[in-house]
Amino acid sequence: MKRAFQLFFLLIIFFICIYVFPFAPEKPTKETITFFPLDRTATFTKATTTLQVNQPKEKRSYSLFWTAFSSLNQNAYLRQDISLLFADGRLVGTSSKWRENSKTLLQEREMKQKDSHFFQSISFHYAEIHRNHTITSSQNMSGDHLYVVDSPYSPFTSFRHPRTNKEKEWQRILNKTMNDLLQYTAKAMLSEARINEKHYYHFYLPELLSYNEQPFPDLSQEKTQKMIGYLWEGLYKNYFLGIRQKDGTVVSPLGSTIPLLLISKDYSHLIVLTKAKNGETVQLIQHISP
Repeated sequence: MKRAFQLFFLLIIFFICIYVFPFAPEKPTKETITFFPLDRTATFTKATTTLQVNQPKEKRSYSLFWTAFSSLNQNAYLRQDISLLFADGRLVGTSSKWRENSKTLLQEREMKQKDSHFFQSISFHYAEIHRNHTITSSQNMSGDHLYVVDSPYSPFTSFRHPRTNKEKEWQRILNKTMNDLLQYTAKAMLSEARINEKHYYHFYLPELLSYNEQPFPDLSQEKTQKMIGYLWEGLYKNYFLGIRQKDGTVVSPLGSTIPLLLISKDYSHLIVLTKAKNGETVQLIQHISP
């Protein structure tokens, strides 16, 4: 009788466990972006980032639709994509998604916005591949930009490339707003960090897309991709996940300026400069292995 009661009790515990924990937990894979030697067989068949807006139903705001998609030609041990969204030179959104044993990733976000802005987005598409005891990686970048005009003095519109004189004028206004901010902060950051810009190739993060298919000056395509991989590894850990300030505290990157990339002309190191939302200059230095 006692044994029957014990079996009955264990059976009840078993069904409770099935109800509360219906599936075994997934293998704990920590999301990360780590550069490994590039895989010669794994390639991205598609990698896109798209920005779109719909005609607003309310006068106070409109919806910005932000999508990042990528597909690899084979399953990967780990797939991860990250995407950054800037408005007028400042970071306004981050997005990340990862999955095990997968080819494709899709991220879709809708963000409420108001007023006129120049939006830019850049995404890094990453795959970690395990074969036997070898770990390799595959990578790609994609991006998009969009001018949105939301003004009481003009009809609501959006465009990537201006078609009319009115759109050309709005492009000029919005570009000037962004460029004035970036030029002012760049001058202040370079002075504060005591960096002689003549020794560096310099450009802003969205411009990195130009080097998806072409090499940096006087550098091979293979070494260029290696540098880009290490750069995104550093950006992910030290910018995307949070900015470490001088006092050691980690703050959100939202509100910071578009990262200014400085690559030494001897390709020995690179520097990333940005101003956090509170105005503090953040400097990241990455040494480049031969």
